[in-house]
Amino acid sequence: MGDTTLTLKEQDTFLDTDEGKLEEKCGILGIYLNKKDRIEAFNAAKLAYYGLYSLQHRGQESAGISVSNGERIETHKAMGLVADVFTAGKLDELAGQIAVGHVLYSTSGIAHIENAQPFVTYFKLGGIAVAHNGALTNYEQLKEFLEETGSTFTSTSDTEVINKLIGKSYKKGLERALTDTIQMIKGSFALAVMTESSLIGARDPNGIRPLCLGKLEGGWMLASESCAIDAVGGTFVRDIQPGEIVIINEDGVLSFEFGERTAKRTCIFEYVYFARPDSIMDGISIQDARMKMGAVLAKESGVPADVVIGVPDSGLGAAMGYAVEAGIPYAMGIVKNKYIGRTFIAPTQAERENLVFVKLNAMQSDVKGKRVVVIDDSIVRGTTCRRLIQILRRAGAKEVHFRVSSPPVKYPCYFGIDTPSRADLISAEHTTEEICAAIGADSLAFISLDGMFEALKDLNPDTYGYCKGCFTGEYPVPVPGELNGRSCCS
Repeated sequence: MGDTTLTLKEQDTFLDTDEGKLEEKCGILGIYLNKKDRIEAFNAAKLAYYGLYSLQHRGQESAGISVSNGERIETHKAMGLVADVFTAGKLDELAGQIAVGHVLYSTSGIAHIENAQPFVTYFKLGGIAVAHNGALTNYEQLKEFLEETGSTFTSTSDTEVINKLIGKSYKKGLERALTDTIQMIKGSFALAVMTESSLIGARDPNGIRPLCLGKLEGGWMLASESCAIDAVGGTFVRDIQPGEIVIINEDGVLSFEFGERTAKRTCIFEYVYFARPDSIMDGISIQDARMKMGAVLAKESGVPADVVIGVPDSGLGAAMGYAVEAGIPYAMGIVKNKYIGRTFIAPTQAERENLVFVKLNAMQSDVKGKRVVVIDDSIVRGTTCRRLIQILRRAGAKEVHFRVSSPPVKYPCYFGIDTPSRADLISAEHTTEEICAAIGADSLAFISLDGMFEALKDLNPDTYGYCKGCFTGEYPVPVPGELNGRSCCS
């Protein structure tokens, strides 16, 4: 492409004020306590609260819990963090043996209480509460169909579509209603569904979004990640399989498949960024996965350096793996201000652009006069890494080499991740050399796609298949727009 140096104006087209990270849409969980074993002082709502607290990283805009006492469903949900939405008194009011919970990250840019979950609907034969993680690619078509048959909607959430579809078939029985609904919806979904007497979990046929099963003292639990099961003193049992429905009631756990088995395509970014490092997903430790990716990155694109540092928090595991493989000392290097949340107000353009300087700071004692390798999990728009490199140079770093533990993100996600449009993805329009010049690094390299998959295979040879749509534009199921009809075939 000739000259690889971008002008300042060109940089501004993709280096905007966003922090520059992909965001997971939400986290879900479900609790079922056997009546005969239930301890009144520690009800399902309180367990759900602690579980949601451990899933807070998956969504910070709203939180909600629905509880059934066997006769009726009660719900409390509001905008804000889990600790802000629920008080001890409110949890005491949510008495019951079954609960479903949800934390939301809005992909629309503006969060509304109407989209907060769980969604509760009452029918002639009973009520249901649904918590959903994922995104339906045929949402518009299904909503139009339901509206034509008399349904009305109060939100823009695809979860409400799922509720309405279950309701249309509810008279056939819960198992049939769920099966009918799941066969109609397309895209990604992990579901926790509650009736007055049962807890149900389901995972889409490709297993794009995660869901696992845990055993509690006197009950069972469903959760997006195993760390939530650990948080309430439960024991991780297994992952819910792609295309599987589990129904939990007083008879135990019933499992069945709702359709033909398809190829597993778990979202690769769960291992790169979304999941907590202490979680285990599809048989792989998240922390081990990140360290292994860092080791592969060192093999593929090692560079002479004095110190390796990671961008907090999800870049730390890869940085440790890189340091060990390269034989270079690992140091903290960067301190993150954990008390600045999503609601931090920066009223002017200049203040917004300098927000990274407030969130991150370099440790001069770790980097001054040194050749530094910085490991991050991804580059989306480029804002954070450009500011970070400025911070490191200001702290006296002699050289700054940027390494990324995922391949270049070139395509949007349609399955529940808040990805910018392709025009706003820095790697979609620019070469690695151009990006390196734009962010001000001495060198830049990404892990290869084959290297990333090899790292995961080394940790668990029995694992197979990941969604790689954001890297290649090849998706597990047809997606809207110009990419409609393309599918992942490897």
